[in-house]
Amino acid sequence: MNTEVGHLMTAPVLTADPETPVEEIADSMLGEGIKSVVAVDDEGRPIGILTSTDFVRIVAEGTPKSTTTVGDHMTEDIATTQPDVAIPEIAERMVEYEISHFPVVDEDGEAIGIISATDLTEYISGMAVRDPSE
Repeated sequence: MNTEVGHLMTAPVLTADPETPVEEIADSMLGEGIKSVVAVDDEGRPIGILTSTDFVRIVAEGTPKSTTTVGDHMTEDIATTQPDVAIPEIAERMVEYEISHFPVVDEDGEAIGIISATDLTEYISGMAVRDPSE
């Protein structure tokens, strides 16, 4: 049996309104030890993603964090996946699109989790073998 995204994804995913100040999101990301936040619309559908790499750019550019929002710095044209996608397929898509985080959406397009390159690395190394029945 092929392991699927739903077995390895982190859920629930940290989400934010695009108008949320980046300083608030940085605190949440640091507190939860995660590297991305998914910006969602009023229906919970992903409309962007802000990652730790974006925060490096914010600091490098000297952008005042107290006056900027998630929407100011998020990547808007994002790829998503569904929980039943096989792990080899999502790994190929990460390489193809040169991205390391995919929001996972349900059949209604609502964000239900996130799968990252770190999740795949842990899985391959055997550190995060999870029971598919969970």
